[in-house]
Amino acid sequence: MVKHQPLQVYERQLCLSCLTGIYGCRWKRYQRSHDDTTKWECMWFLILIATFSLLLIWLYFWVEARNDFNEFNWSLYNRSGVWNDGTVTVLAMTAAGFTYTAFLMVLALGHIALGQQLNLHWIHKIGVTAALLGTVVGMISVSQTWGEEWDIIAISLQATGPFLHIGAVIAVTALAWLIAGQVARAERMWFQAALLLFYAGTLLMLYLVPLAIKSPCIMNRGDLKTRPDIIGHQGAPMLAPENTMMAFQKAIQLKVSGLETDVTISVDGVPFLLRDRTLRRTTNVNQVFPDRQFDVASMFNWTDLQALNAGQWFIKDNPFWTVGSLSKGDLVRAENQSLCSLEDFLQLAAVSNCSVVFRLRRPPPGHPHHMSWINDTLETVLSSGIQQKLVMWTPDTDRKLVREVAPGFQQTSTQKQSPAAARQRGVSRLLLRYNRASAPDVRALFTHNVSLTLYTVNKPWLYSVLWCSGVPSVSSDAPHILNKVPYPIWLMTPDEYCLSWVITDLVSIITVVGIFVFQKWRMSGIRSYNPEQIMLSAAVRRSSRDVNIMKEKLIFSDDVKIPRSLRNSETPDLSKYSFLIADNRSVAHSRCESGRCKASKGAHWLRPGCS
Repeated sequence: MVKHQPLQVYERQLCLSCLTGIYGCRWKRYQRSHDDTTKWECMWFLILIATFSLLLIWLYFWVEARNDFNEFNWSLYNRSGVWNDGTVTVLAMTAAGFTYTAFLMVLALGHIALGQQLNLHWIHKIGVTAALLGTVVGMISVSQTWGEEWDIIAISLQATGPFLHIGAVIAVTALAWLIAGQVARAERMWFQAALLLFYAGTLLMLYLVPLAIKSPCIMNRGDLKTRPDIIGHQGAPMLAPENTMMAFQKAIQLKVSGLETDVTISVDGVPFLLRDRTLRRTTNVNQVFPDRQFDVASMFNWTDLQALNAGQWFIKDNPFWTVGSLSKGDLVRAENQSLCSLEDFLQLAAVSNCSVVFRLRRPPPGHPHHMSWINDTLETVLSSGIQQKLVMWTPDTDRKLVREVAPGFQQTSTQKQSPAAARQRGVSRLLLRYNRASAPDVRALFTHNVSLTLYTVNKPWLYSVLWCSGVPSVSSDAPHILNKVPYPIWLMTPDEYCLSWVITDLVSIITVVGIFVFQKWRMSGIRSYNPEQIMLSAAVRRSSRDVNIMKEKLIFSDDVKIPRSLRNSETPDLSKYSFLIADNRSVAHSRCESGRCKASKGAHWLRPGCS
């Protein structure tokens, strides 16, 4: 009889090769395994999940913190003395880390879905470790230098919570396919029970999350208060250099209700507008007075201050990434701006009938006006011609004297206090950062007739949340953006929200139950497969959907005595030749009672006497 070699027919598995190759560098068929994942690799999978979760929170934090990017850059400038947009680097690194870990998570879930053994490559382990450590270091740094910004997460959830809940339910519901598959394949009852309990507990927790969601935008539409007034913080600093006449004129054109600024006093007693302690960031003092560029701004006289350019930095640094949207005329005008005095600022506000609020910085000791700074500023305000009712006076020093001299001023405090304490001190308005006043605080202040202005509000979602909370006015760097928000971004009645909540949970429950039933039926069909049934036709290429069966055509050599009737039969009785069919990855096995079996990767044949 003519000898023949075993003929093997494999199905191409390009997707599986890419899956295992990218995740664990297992590109070859024989490198893959369906064995249980080792405890070491399970630990790395948990580390990957923890890294992904932290990066998700970290990315969400920075996406919502866009409202305060200018504040972040300004705080970096105060620490380093050099202006740069640090948010670009942070966002790029965060996005890259999140994308990388999310990709690895998809690959890992693919391994689980296909029953492949997890084996994260050492290069990926280094990458995941670096991403985890970088995220932890970043979180610690933010907590130490910008700790109050963490409040943005809780505030933003008032706007995004209902929608994030729906997204989370959809994501966990989709995982039912993997969980059901694992439960159906598992042979140990305790593992099935533990996995089911964990998944069911997670779903139940998600279904009940809306009980903890408290959003002011879930309200009856008739209870919505009037639209908050917008105060231009430093004018319109996204459209012109901050604290310049051009910036305030732009803000007035946008029909703001008020203007906010910062005031310091020159060495010769002229109050002027400047946010920083020095002149280095917003003027060309390093060119005009290089030996004095690090001096405190209040130690310059007004003549020297007028010689400085206060617009070129805006074109060069582009702090809000808005310079490209300005017209050529605005660019030329912005480049030629100079420092603005308090008197000019007040006269512009008086003509426009805009209210004004300013923070007054006291000159350092040794300054000629260190003791008279309140009187000097008060005299300038009274002589400017602006109506007293339009002035929000914030300094706490000598407040009683100011009330006697200018009883029409709106006494404003920058410190949080109870309504009773504010009325006792004669304060009629509070100017606070937006994270320092909750919805109950707003209602309490409104009840006691104490007005409230929150700063700095630049994003429509934050403006909408504060609007629904009943805040009467906000201070913003972006009045041109908030002017385009005629109504809260979303507003939902309690009944509408409950309906959406119930529908989401019901759809999820039905989907999960359906997936588990289908997976049980599907896996029960696979388990009924008889491993001793071998297909001798190499032309048959249809395989099980769950188990990749290696198809072989076995032709025995002439030293094997096989009856002619058996060789010619289309349905031979192979009960004497039992095989354990392996998948494409491993060496096929046979049990021999006598003789020896030859085997090669993916195929084998028998000598006489084997069974």
